[in-house]
Amino acid sequence: MVLENKLGITDSLELARVEEKVTKKKALEMFESGLLDTFEVGTFKALSEIHKGLFGEIYDFAGKVRDVNIAKGGFRFAPVIYLEAALDKITKMPQASFDEIIDKYVEMNVAHPFREGNGRSMRIWLDLILKKELKQVVDWSKVGKDDYLLAMERSPVKDVEIKVLLKAALTEMINDREVYMKGIDASYHYEGYNVYKTEDLNNVQ
Repeated sequence: MVLENKLGITDSLELARVEEKVTKKKALEMFESGLLDTFEVGTFKALSEIHKGLFGEIYDFAGKVRDVNIAKGGFRFAPVIYLEAALDKITKMPQASFDEIIDKYVEMNVAHPFREGNGRSMRIWLDLILKKELKQVVDWSKVGKDDYLLAMERSPVKDVEIKVLLKAALTEMINDREVYMKGIDASYHYEGYNVYKTEDLNNVQ
């Protein structure tokens, strides 16, 4: 089934290609314009604005809390009936230390508030919290796909793996364009999107 989209695309492969191209450009634009630095860091509102910024040209549901239950690989994300309350609780979670920040990230992943594009939006959201609170970000290009996906899969039960993995990849190059672009490419690679490189989309119309 192909997700209903504003572009009228009915082929899933074509939609994936267009989505990757458009949203990677948007990710870079949000970084370069300074828009990312204007969000209320650590809130669901900020995550919603990131999601809308990335996916607004493609999906009507961009930035909106999903109204359907979703699951992935046998794991059921937070039921719709509890979602608003969960997001409110997550927004209020503390974020003063690395452990607290990752706890918050894991909880937001369990919530999975959107129909599509949760992981890609959440990794940007996570970096904004780390940047504000710890003056660091994750260099995602140093986090392997399989290690990351396995650690995230286990994180609702045991979050030590994801903490070790991400802590080892922290960098103080928080405003570095190349670190950000490579990070976006890695983040998309986790989800199976790797046709385009973010740096090559800089001047593409």
